Amino acid sequence: MQNRILVSACLMGQAVRYDGRAKPLLHPVIERWQAEGRLVTIYPEMSAGMQVPRPPAEIANAATGEKVLAGMARVVELTGGDVTAEFLQAAENAVALARQTGCRYALLIDGSPSCGSDFIYDGTFSGRKQAGNGVTAAALKAAGIEVFSNHEISRLIDRIGQ
Repeated sequence: MQNRILVSACLMGQAVRYDGRAKPLLHPVIERWQAEGRLVTIYPEMSAGMQVPRPPAEIANAATGEKVLAGMARVVELTGGDVTAEFLQAAENAVALARQTGCRYALLIDGSPSCGSDFIYDGTFSGRKQAGNGVTAAALKAAGIEVFSNHEISRLIDRIGQ
């Protein structure tokens, strides 16, 4: 079996982001991998029962997904709601799906408090970015799954040899 890749559903054109939009990653290799049955799509937050659309969320106090997984930080919505439990469930679901389907790699949308792997936002809802992982990206990495952001498609192609 060829390498399988867990991929954010929004990158596949599904309108599942918090704002009800998609962020499709248009690349010929994505189309080929999809045709070959190598892609396993997930929208972690929806897998945990969160609705679309919903208020934006960020990891509070400039923390990272690793801190959320360790119980030392929380994920909050712009409205003040605490959605930490949902983000933890989403991460657990993503790891379980990756294991069940044999995904050794993940291609996730960057910037998300769930899927970000190069950067996430600092928790102030001001648009300030910081280096770090979202909750799902951190959980996948901890489970031994290599995570690539949507900006790293070329690196992923090089890594798995197309």
